[in-house]
Amino acid sequence: MSTALSLLDLAPVAPGQRARDSFEASVELARAAERSGYRRVWYAEHHNMASIASTATSVLIGYVAEHTATIRLGSGGVMLPNHSPLVIAEQFGTLETLYPGRIDLGLGRAPGTDQNTMRALRRSNTSADTFPQDVLELQGYLSGNSRVPGVQAVPRAEGVVPLYILGSSLFGAQLAAQLGLPYGFASHFAPDALHQAVALYRDTFKPSEQLAEPYVIVGANVFTAEDHDEAEAQKAAAYRARARAMIARGPMGELTDDQIDAFLASPGGHPLASMTRYTAVGTPAEVRDYLEGFAASTGADELILAHHAQSLPDRIRSVELTSAAMAGV
Repeated sequence: MSTALSLLDLAPVAPGQRARDSFEASVELARAAERSGYRRVWYAEHHNMASIASTATSVLIGYVAEHTATIRLGSGGVMLPNHSPLVIAEQFGTLETLYPGRIDLGLGRAPGTDQNTMRALRRSNTSADTFPQDVLELQGYLSGNSRVPGVQAVPRAEGVVPLYILGSSLFGAQLAAQLGLPYGFASHFAPDALHQAVALYRDTFKPSEQLAEPYVIVGANVFTAEDHDEAEAQKAAAYRARARAMIARGPMGELTDDQIDAFLASPGGHPLASMTRYTAVGTPAEVRDYLEGFAASTGADELILAHHAQSLPDRIRSVELTSAAMAGV
């Protein structure tokens, strides 16, 4: 395959399941990705969402690393303003020490949650303002060139923990370019600024010790099945569940499938429906054609794919079929 494939695992917790079931599913999904030739699996930091179990991102990375052998694992991403840069350096230095050559550190500046939870995290509305300085402080700890006199991250891994700047706006593109770091765009749920941000990143990129040339990762949603109608059915079920979970946090309460469909098709539901604009759905050949066109339109060096089928066997099958199709098997 010409464009590298990676996996974004949102560690979903289905109704009636426990968080432990989600963690075991993450292991099985990572093993499938490892068998299928995916480059990496990333987990995102979210808080106060009953349907997502990746809150303690570094802990989950370590658990999956212990149950896999070769695939890279990392954060997509750690929301750095929620944390002290020193603590994140210690966590990922520990991970790289335990699993050398396999750990990535993707960084974002959003809270990954709602306003009340943001306050519970001891984060203020101005926390993101120091994100560029926090990235540099973190980079110093990881490289052994601390910017804080007398303070080192322990353990500091012998190997490199590569940093990635993640975002969905022009801010992240500018910062990644300025620091000479790889850039990941969250187009799987925030598609609007994708092409503009990628162009800005490439146009203003400055080489660094970590990276000589721009490197772009873009996200897409995927539902691959042997049968087109089955893939469409998986997509409909997953996106209804997603919409229901998001609407349930507001005043509308529980809705039927027909009501959800009507809402998503309405002007009021358009912003929610448009979040998943970049979705590949269908047979392996159909998904390959979509992803190849998507990669070409963005000039992506790597696609990070979120396979959203609700059942684990369907997600694993989607992972396998997509990789085989992109490899021309």
